[in-house]
Amino acid sequence: AHLSPIKLPAEERWIRVDLSEQLVLAYEGKKPVRAFVVSSGLPGTPTVTGEFRIRTKVVEQVMTGGVGSGYYYLPGVKWVQYFYQDYSFHGTYWHNNFGNPMSHGCLNMTNADAKWLFDWAGPAWDGKTIWYKSNEDNPGTLVIITE
Repeated sequence: AHLSPIKLPAEERWIRVDLSEQLVLAYEGKKPVRAFVVSSGLPGTPTVTGEFRIRTKVVEQVMTGGVGSGYYYLPGVKWVQYFYQDYSFHGTYWHNNFGNPMSHGCLNMTNADAKWLFDWAGPAWDGKTIWYKSNEDNPGTLVIITE
């Protein structure tokens, strides 16, 4: 796997997403601490690239969207972390084809991987608020997404 060079942020914890390799890497400083094989967006519904911050977390929700043959209704999606509009990291139970683009733009992970990232990344969840938002005192972890 060849990761294209990026300028390392000064952040203590940050997340690197490499779409060409279908990898999510959790970093502490310059050291990668965990890597996950994921499924990003399909060509018609690509995952966004750029720099974002995790802004909202939800332990479990229903996800719906798309139209016509692309319509989906997915109850019980776990360990969701939104970083831009409707784009998120989340657990996935409806396929096991990780390493290949499969989604409408989100980063599909196994439930176990998504829970690890949810627990590790900021904002630190308070354990009770359903839609938990980041704030100045409890900021969201930086997410850098590259092709």
